[in-house]
Amino acid sequence: MEQELDLSKSFGKKEAVIIQNIDEDEIFIPEKNSNTFYTRKIEGNKMTEKSLIKMRSMDLAKESPVHGKSLRHAKSFSSHFIIDIDEMTSDGDNEKGALINKTSSGNMGIFSCDRSYISSSSISTGATLENSQKKNNISELKASCPMDQEDQNSCSWRGIQIEPTLRIRVEFQDVKYTVALKGVENSNAEKCILQGVSGSACPGEILALMGPSGGGKTTLLKLLSGKVKNDSGMITYNDQPYNKSLKQRIGFVLQDDVVFHHLTVKETLTYAALLRLPNTLSKEQKKARAIRVIDELGLERCQDTIIGGAFVRGISGGERKRVCIGNEILLNPSLLFLDEPTSGLDSTTALRIMQMLSNIAKAGKTVITTIHQPSSRLFSRFDKLILLGQGSSLYFGKASEAMLYFSSIGCSPLIAMNPAEFLIDIANGNITEKSIPSDLEDKLSPGNHHFKSQYEGPSPADVHEYFVGAYESRVAKIEKIKFLNHRLIEKDSEVQNWPNLRDSGATWCQQFSILFTRSLKERSHEYFSSLRITQVIATAIIVGLLWWHSDISPPKRAGLLFFISVFWAFLPLFTAIFTFPQERAMLVKERSVNMYKLSAYFIARITTDLFLDLVLPVTFLVIVYFMVRLKLTFNAFSLTLLTILLSIIAAQGLGLAIGAAFMDVKKATTFASVTLMAFMLSGGFFLLEVPAFMSWVRYISINYHTYRLLLKIQYNSLRSFKYGSVNDSSGVEVGAMLVMVIGYRMLAYILLRKMKLRTST
Repeated sequence: MEQELDLSKSFGKKEAVIIQNIDEDEIFIPEKNSNTFYTRKIEGNKMTEKSLIKMRSMDLAKESPVHGKSLRHAKSFSSHFIIDIDEMTSDGDNEKGALINKTSSGNMGIFSCDRSYISSSSISTGATLENSQKKNNISELKASCPMDQEDQNSCSWRGIQIEPTLRIRVEFQDVKYTVALKGVENSNAEKCILQGVSGSACPGEILALMGPSGGGKTTLLKLLSGKVKNDSGMITYNDQPYNKSLKQRIGFVLQDDVVFHHLTVKETLTYAALLRLPNTLSKEQKKARAIRVIDELGLERCQDTIIGGAFVRGISGGERKRVCIGNEILLNPSLLFLDEPTSGLDSTTALRIMQMLSNIAKAGKTVITTIHQPSSRLFSRFDKLILLGQGSSLYFGKASEAMLYFSSIGCSPLIAMNPAEFLIDIANGNITEKSIPSDLEDKLSPGNHHFKSQYEGPSPADVHEYFVGAYESRVAKIEKIKFLNHRLIEKDSEVQNWPNLRDSGATWCQQFSILFTRSLKERSHEYFSSLRITQVIATAIIVGLLWWHSDISPPKRAGLLFFISVFWAFLPLFTAIFTFPQERAMLVKERSVNMYKLSAYFIARITTDLFLDLVLPVTFLVIVYFMVRLKLTFNAFSLTLLTILLSIIAAQGLGLAIGAAFMDVKKATTFASVTLMAFMLSGGFFLLEVPAFMSWVRYISINYHTYRLLLKIQYNSLRSFKYGSVNDSSGVEVGAMLVMVIGYRMLAYILLRKMKLRTST
């Protein structure tokens, strides 16, 4: 018997399509008789336990065999709600279920909601449509819906997996997090970032954490990923707590794109694959996997283009975000966390990113992402939603039912509004242009202590308090019961059985080789940039012209030798200072996933700098040496070059140590300027006699030892003269320089070890 679907407020001439959880190639055509809507059902091969209602706005264009009127499917499918009838009507046919939307704003995909009820007993199970009619409708639907067609042609993420994905269900309950406030009188003052947030995410789902800025989204994401320890509450992964062996199953994409700007897309993913993939794969297999990820991410056209950055032109923002995601999916993670992956992107690019995440989730992964204010099309891609406001949960459940939930408690938009915009307003305590719940109105009525003025609406604090209380009373208790009874993941996939991180990845020698090659490609642009080459050559020519064929006497050339010692201490020192502060974000990111050992990175880095710093000093010295006509013997030229290179290596070590000590460019450059000035003044050219209590500065001065070595090479026959004395033996100066070369680098490494390069686990 056909039963009536009662809509207390009509949708006008729009059609309501009711579907019973069908396959993607099945479609229902509504049957209409006067003011009553009926539905017919296709008996599919696969039927699940739950029934779904999908309401879509349709125009009439094609002849329908059911009621004799034309029917045309809507081109946009972003504007639909899905109602889980079994959950909304759990205790009987007479119990009223979900609230559905009152008005539809045409083809815009934007809704406003009102209190219209659907009875679960009003869903008809009419006759089955003919197979031919079903096929025709399917083909027309695919042709009219580009995004559905994109789903059909989407990449198969299972094809790039090196092993079957371990399906992990994440559950968290009553998660709280507080931080200590700095700079306040009360040293025990704390700020609560999260206040008892609960939820869950299953394999194949996208869980969106939505809310305004400062609502606790990123903090919750870091807690779930294990990067930050929670103060209280329970977070489990397949019913197991977090441990270090879980790290290799987690991918985390930061909000800011942390990449090397001068590497190409292909180089970035290839180096990541060589460093992170297990040794069971050969080098060719690792490179092939990187290429496969590039193809699946749709980056083939830009794979040989540098990534670029704020001051370097490269790929687009959406492509850069896909590269960051590709870095994480190389290892086939079971859990993928993303911090606002669509921020700063246009709506089309953001939708493409979200479509890619949907495909990743369908491969058996659990995707959890923060989102600030998505478009209606992005919002429709979410499976579950947590709405956060001031660290509290305002809603957790299916994203498609969020509007229905708020309508059920009396708050619905009064004008056409993007669902995401409506929810963000709710989280901010703004209910302008929205219906005020009756309970909140009663609370603010005259005579109540909350009443302020009849012309003032409820304050954001009152709105927030009301919605937090409504969530706690209606949803939170039900979700807690589900946590105790719901187990979807197989018991044999336990965290303890996962391999340890140390069993995978490259060896130390492989890490050094890969990092050395990567550093050469990344840093060569800086060392051999046109500006730097012009600076060195121009300085050499100016110096050569000023001391052109000068007299060989010490008073004439002592100033030149001292300038050389200062110039080749200044240039490498200030270049090395920027190394660790600029690469800190990348170092933290890569070390947090144990991509390589710190010792391998450090030695590869200093070796790269040594190799790159050999070219320009030789060019400088050749120009100056023969323009000035310094001591024209091969032995003198070779010793002068070796002295300059020794000075450069020592200055590099000092710069690395200063940069590692401060990890801040401004502080490091300020300290380096003062240090270099002290070294220069005590170098033996400006001041011959230094007070006894300041004599120690000379022995740690790079300029002092370099200057004395250059004087020894050019004037080995002189014992004493106006600009400093030169002894026959130069072993003291060479020994002091070697100690500085090794000592400064050891100090830099120790300082790096003490820095918190790894995030908390």
